Amino acid sequence: MIIDTLKNAERYYTLHSGFKTAFEYLNSTNLAALENGVIELGDGIRVIVSNDPGRTREAAAKIFECHNQNIDIQVCIHGLETMGWKPRADCQQVEVPYNPEKDYMFYNDEPDTYFSLKNGQYVIFFPEDVHAPMIGEGLIKKLVVKVPVYSIL
Repeated sequence: MIIDTLKNAERYYTLHSGFKTAFEYLNSTNLAALENGVIELGDGIRVIVSNDPGRTREAAAKIFECHNQNIDIQVCIHGLETMGWKPRADCQQVEVPYNPEKDYMFYNDEPDTYFSLKNGQYVIFFPEDVHAPMIGEGLIKKLVVKVPVYSIL
């Protein structure tokens, strides 16, 4: 897991062949003006835009998720979003087995750590990062960039 601000995104270009495409899009787009939906960037990289009410920790823990096929770059655009995190290796209670068509698996474990993102900050979740997003109050506008794992350098 990596937490940083968009102004430092260039530091991570070499970690994955798709990160440069993702971060150049994020840094050249008026993110606040984007409408809810999905934007295809090519090479399997897609951006999911949402503007939804925050959840309680309890509600977010019900979707304590991880992915096998995609890396998530989750960017806070507006609001304050808290997320829970735990290493996948430490999770023991599978709630929903892995679904390869939807690329998710849910655990019934509790997060070890909580952290918050504010406008312009992001987190990168790799397949080994189980996460509970969208904890907060009021509307949270965010982007989730799905970057396929298969193209890792």
